[in-house]
Amino acid sequence: MESHSPLNEITHEDAAAVADDGFRAHLDDGAITDYLVVDDDETVGFVTLEAGERPSRERGRYLDVVNLEIDPEHRNEGYGSAVLDRVTETARDDDRDYLTVSCEWDNDGARRFYRDAGFEPKQVTYARSLD
Repeated sequence: MESHSPLNEITHEDAAAVADDGFRAHLDDGAITDYLVVDDDETVGFVTLEAGERPSRERGRYLDVVNLEIDPEHRNEGYGSAVLDRVTETARDDDRDYLTVSCEWDNDGARRFYRDAGFEPKQVTYARSLD
């Protein structure tokens, strides 16, 4: 299993206990789109995309891959690559300038996957707990 920062700990063991308004806000946000990854009527993962714009930049229209999750038993079968191909088409169709994605620093598999898919490291985000 990939290592994750303690800042990413899930607050609810039971998904049904999560406040509905948080999910509703996510679903109502016009910049965010969620897709299921389905093969032969079996859901094998999901991707969350968020469109954004940085108006101060000449090439400022981007599409961010917020989440890309393929079920562990279906990894290394081409699903992630196929999703990124589809995301690239979507971004081009929407006249976006570039794609962004981030992953945990210690998630070597994800970093390798994104590099192999043509992504280049651009910046590093640091986090510090306030506890």
